[in-house]
Amino acid sequence: YRVSGVIGIRYGLQGFIPSFKHDVIELNPHTVANIHEFGGTILSSSRGPQSPEEIVDALERMNISVLFMIGGDGTMKAAQGVTQEVMARRLKIAVIGVPKTIDNDINFVTRSFGFDTAVEKATEAIRCAHVEALGAPNGIGMVKLMGRESGFIAAQASLALKEVNFVLVPEASFELHGPNGLLERLRTRLHERQHAVIVVAEGAGQNLCHVENQHDPSGNPILGDICDVLRKEIKAHFEALDFPYTLKYIDPSYIIRSVPANANDRIYCGFLGQHAVHAAMSGKTGMVVSKLQDRYLYLPLHLVTNKRRKLNIRSNYWRSVLESTGQPQNMLQCSQDV
Repeated sequence: YRVSGVIGIRYGLQGFIPSFKHDVIELNPHTVANIHEFGGTILSSSRGPQSPEEIVDALERMNISVLFMIGGDGTMKAAQGVTQEVMARRLKIAVIGVPKTIDNDINFVTRSFGFDTAVEKATEAIRCAHVEALGAPNGIGMVKLMGRESGFIAAQASLALKEVNFVLVPEASFELHGPNGLLERLRTRLHERQHAVIVVAEGAGQNLCHVENQHDPSGNPILGDICDVLRKEIKAHFEALDFPYTLKYIDPSYIIRSVPANANDRIYCGFLGQHAVHAAMSGKTGMVVSKLQDRYLYLPLHLVTNKRRKLNIRSNYWRSVLESTGQPQNMLQCSQDV
């Protein structure tokens, strides 16, 4: 396309704001030659919103005609704000979103860049939890994975390893006590098989956590530690029953998102980048690149930002997860198993 140059904005949206004093970097074939071999981001990132007016001021000041915004739900919402400001000023600047989040929770984007790699790394933690569970009488291996509002990583990783016996996700409520609760189901599993593996998405069971209504710099609610609650409740329940057990807890946290992309993600990322450039150069703006049934398509920003994508717990996919783990459809006292 014979563009005059490409620059990278450091530290996310902060890089547009003069008061932060972040330098931009030139992106050319030499500087980006090996970036696919490393995890994270060569541009770095930041949290929290920035003024669309100041961002567009910077775009005008730097004479930028195309802005590619790479990230998740928050980034896409920011891109929508920038697009609206560009249109209000009647500027000839294209704004293109590229979906990149391990949570896989961007609406209408069936697979976001980074998800496959995160799942692959998460399975390593689950495999370790299974080994630990087998290594002690009535051993329990518990793994906490990312997923604030959507449990795609936990579900997909559990499908990849058949050793998982319980998957707890934000979309499926559960209770701890009672004959249909998690604790009694866990006791039954240990009585029959002498070990169990539990995979927990970080946003699961928030109704069981006691937290103040606080938010992080990006506006997301600060979550309670559901795994801390589970460990305490398991201890109290099994001690009351005089039921010996051993629990090993693994939290891979940022490890699953900091590793280099796997082969599938590297290929997918390349296609996303190519189609993003083609879209911008053909005059499109205010859109996100996505893939549906092996075809790449362009989605309007307002469509992908009106809500987060979540697991459909009535879908064939979720039923496959339940069949893999053997856990019931519901762990609620008011519900019957399906």
